[in-house]
Amino acid sequence: MQPLAGRSALVTGASRGIGAAIARRLAADGAAVALTHSNSAAAAEQVAAEITVSGGHALVLRSDAGDPEQIRAAVTATATEFGGLDVLVNNAGTVESGHLDELSLADFDRALAVNVRGPFVAIQEASKYLQAGGRIINIGTSLADHLPFQHMIAYITSKTALAGLTRSAARDLGPRGITVNDVQPGAVDTAMNPAAGPRAEVLQATTPLGRFGTPDEIANLVAHLAGPEAAFVTGAILNSDGGFAT
Repeated sequence: MQPLAGRSALVTGASRGIGAAIARRLAADGAAVALTHSNSAAAAEQVAAEITVSGGHALVLRSDAGDPEQIRAAVTATATEFGGLDVLVNNAGTVESGHLDELSLADFDRALAVNVRGPFVAIQEASKYLQAGGRIINIGTSLADHLPFQHMIAYITSKTALAGLTRSAARDLGPRGITVNDVQPGAVDTAMNPAAGPRAEVLQATTPLGRFGTPDEIANLVAHLAGPEAAFVTGAILNSDGGFAT
């Protein structure tokens, strides 16, 4: 069974890690999937090739999540290629770190531009194409609920704002039958945050399950929200973090 057969999806920042896992899973569930990258064409093409070999339909688009015009163009290209748009996953993000006393205004603005303004623009543009039953899923972080580190003020501010954007968009789009939810991963083993990285020991020690998650585990929750069984779930901030924020 393919719960997303006949539907189309756009996953931003899908050349690697969580985004790539989401693109593969949505395709496995039957969706035609467009995936964006900013400067990782080869990696994005590899993900698309894997989807195609498995019998799926994939489209690769270059799009900087901090550039509103490129975001709008990616949404339009997806809807044009697939004859519509049913699922939007705002996964692209940036981690701008630095202590409050040292962080530059440019870095703070970049975090907001990519992690908040980018999803807003994508949602606004996608709302032109989404019909009743449409799904919007934002990818945040459970660090927005529990933060044991310093130097994360720009990132956490932006991801906390993303949760507010999710709730507000759910209110605005709910009357049209479109759901909007926020998945907040905890520590996930990716190239950006490897399970053998400098913060791994602290993260594992403060996670009740005592381990890092996998990109596929995050993709599983996203796929559920994108499917028909989650039709009554909207405005939700859902942690997939092994209990980290408990």
